[in-house]
Parts: sequence; structure tokens; C-alpha cells
Amino acid sequence: MKFIRFSHHARERLQQRGATEDEVVEAIRSAAWETEQYGRWSCRKVFPFHREWNGKWYQEKEVKPIFVVEGDIIVVVTVYTRFFGKTEERG
Repeated sequence: MKFIRFSHHARERLQQRGATEDEVVEAIRSAAWETEQYGRWSCRKVFPFHREWNGKWYQEKEVKPIFVVEGDIIVVVTVYTRFFGKTEERG
């Protein structure tokens, strides 16, 4: 099993985009990988959310890490999220 390391940029994006390191690791370990540009990889995993994000209530969250494989290490370079199932506006 490869070690997963997060770049500084990826750690910043986790906070900005509402994802966690655990979600990214789970996505990389369990979802199908897709090729990206410049020798990078991605994958997508949808998680139950049932919370508010940016003033709206969502039922699910998709986490999409972008990463490179360097020998026995996976380096996460950035993370994207999408929120689904908006049910109502808050506040």
C-alpha cells in the first residue's frame, strides 16, 4: 500500500473546499483512478454530507483529488469538491 502525502497547496484546498484528508485517502484507496494531464491521476467518491455548506444544506459531497504517483508515494496536489442534493437555503 502506497503512502499518501499532501502538498501544501492540497492542504489549503481541503479547508477552502470542505474536504478532509480522510475522505481523500478513502477516495484514492477505493475509487477507480482516471488519467489526467501532465502525468497526473484523479478519482471521485461521493460521501453522505447532510450539512450546511456556504449557507445551503446539501445531502452529498463529491471529493475529487488530483495526484501523482512517485514510486511508493502518492502526492495529492489539489482537491476539488462538489455538493449535491441542495434541499433549502439557510440564514
